[in-house]
Amino acid sequence: MKEISELTFPEEMKYNKSHEWAKPDGDTVRIGITDYAQDQLGDIVFVELPQAGETFDKGDEFGTVESVKAVSELYMPIGGEIVAVNETLADAPEKVNESPYEGGWMIEIKPGDPSEMDGLLDKNAYLESLKG
Repeated sequence: MKEISELTFPEEMKYNKSHEWAKPDGDTVRIGITDYAQDQLGDIVFVELPQAGETFDKGDEFGTVESVKAVSELYMPIGGEIVAVNETLADAPEKVNESPYEGGWMIEIKPGDPSEMDGLLDKNAYLESLKG
């Protein structure tokens, strides 16, 4: 495992204490797991994601990530309707390890309440939560 200082946490993302990130993009928000989460999990071998059209509330479990070490649940950082799923991960789950913020994104949603983004952590607050 890497030191926290060796991991990447983009400024434009918002973070959840359960290690998901959310990145607004126009009317939608892209969601995945943080560099810290993928590093802690180790080699990811399977990702289970919902179908487009499904709706989840903030905090709901929306899928799982299976690594050689463990199976971890994925939680919605904000609520909304799934408008896109990263289908690439079905055949190439290792993309989450290689590029958690670009190729390894998981879902894209249309937020039910965009103001829920305000309740997420910025980069500095997320880093502080990791140190605790």
